[in-house]
Amino acid sequence: MTTQDSIGRRSRLRATSTGKRVSPTDRDMLWFLKLAEHGPLATSFLLAFSSRSHASDKRASERLADLFHEDNTPDGGTYLIRPPQQFRTIDSRYNQLVHDLAPAARRALERRMLGLRASAAPSGPWLHRFMTSSITASIELATLARDDVSYIPQSAVLARAGVDVRYPVTITDPSTGWCGPKDLIPDAVFGLRYQTREGDRFRFFAVEADRATEPTTSANWNRKSFERSLIQYDAYIAGRAYRDHLGLTAPLLVLNVLSDEARMARMVDFVAQRYPRGNSYMLFQTWADFGAVFRPPDPSPAFLNGGWVRGGLPEFSIDQP
Repeated sequence: MTTQDSIGRRSRLRATSTGKRVSPTDRDMLWFLKLAEHGPLATSFLLAFSSRSHASDKRASERLADLFHEDNTPDGGTYLIRPPQQFRTIDSRYNQLVHDLAPAARRALERRMLGLRASAAPSGPWLHRFMTSSITASIELATLARDDVSYIPQSAVLARAGVDVRYPVTITDPSTGWCGPKDLIPDAVFGLRYQTREGDRFRFFAVEADRATEPTTSANWNRKSFERSLIQYDAYIAGRAYRDHLGLTAPLLVLNVLSDEARMARMVDFVAQRYPRGNSYMLFQTWADFGAVFRPPDPSPAFLNGGWVRGGLPEFSIDQP
């Protein structure tokens, strides 16, 4: 089977080494670190993270191709993979490529004593992971364009507290009265540090990426639903359990990013009905690129700079302390 097209270009799907020796540069290590921290990312995200270290996006993209194809490396293999799930969509050949870490890149991070962040990226189904990583990376990239707000990665939040992201909260099933612990597992957590005239201020966030794979409500309390997550977050945030879990005194908000506007409207209404005086910690935006017709997106600065919808309260922007 050929691994090149009719004009000699290497396959987008399968790695094809030419024998070229590839050793990781500082820019490569930056890409590896961002993939380890966030999870799979599209080319436009990686180029944005390294924009100050290259003059040509074309040359940087060619370097990403070498990191995918070439296996003659100090760490025993190719450094990047292109997750095959990205090619299972309409006209995938016209989409930008999505990258993730190969084992050799993780070894390179460990070799340079940067392995701490390698286990921080989100888990779960690939497209859900990719949506989550695109959200957090978009926010970090947006902070890099500002001098008044900076990004605190999940790895730093969890390492400081000495915990993982999973935390059991005690909740009550409103239908049956059953009361007991259920693990709350945010898709990601991170923080923002705001520089003000009065000194640094902080706010922290849990991320919930929603591609309409779970119901708003469910008669089966063992099945995850938005209602159950809302009750869990009420115990975690309003009950201040997150302070014990993450060792925080600053506020925690939940960023719900949905792929469908109508579904978001239903969830916002659900929150408004459940909290007649409004709910200040459940925030909502949409990202249509992760809808029924999936296309790897460019970074979205609106997650930092734009307004977030809240149930029963005015919109809120997370870029202000």
